[in-house]
Amino acid sequence: MQLVVGRIGRAHGVRGDLFVEPMTDEPEVRFADGTVLSSSEHKALTVATSKWHSGRFVVHFEGVDDRTAAEGLKGVTLTADVDPAVLPDDPDEFYDHQLVGLTVALASGEVIGTVTEVIHLPSQDMFAVKRDGLPEALIPFVTEFVPDIDLDTKIITITPPPGLLNEEDAIVVRDEDANVLRNEDGK
Repeated sequence: MQLVVGRIGRAHGVRGDLFVEPMTDEPEVRFADGTVLSSSEHKALTVATSKWHSGRFVVHFEGVDDRTAAEGLKGVTLTADVDPAVLPDDPDEFYDHQLVGLTVALASGEVIGTVTEVIHLPSQDMFAVKRDGLPEALIPFVTEFVPDIDLDTKIITITPPPGLLNEEDAIVVRDEDANVLRNEDGK
């Protein structure tokens, strides 16, 4: 099974190093020296070295030895071949393929929809949830809103804040017409 593990950013320096946005909780494993990754351009890229530099992940691929070659890879998505039976070591971590297709329900048991995609954003991950007859919902993948994921029952339990699933339930903190801040009581 192919698992998305990163996206190549801009070149770093003149020797072919690249900033990579890791899309995995295990970048040291997925980008270990000698690892062969597939690119969205259907080319194999072998990791020569990888390291953290000033809070950003830098990877050097074999055969990409100058800035021009590195710049040609900007925006490429990287995937790794992963055995679908192998699970992350941490019980609170999940692979995308484990989550897509699961039922999303409120703590009350009311079914909201089905996860169609896990979206990896710089600040956090989100679930795209398909709902019958309603617009797609985006649920932030944080413990506060997603307290339980049960792979055995295939149910993700969510506790969304007011307004996340239904805009009419949102708490108004600013009345645009009056340009006045209000508390939850409307005062």
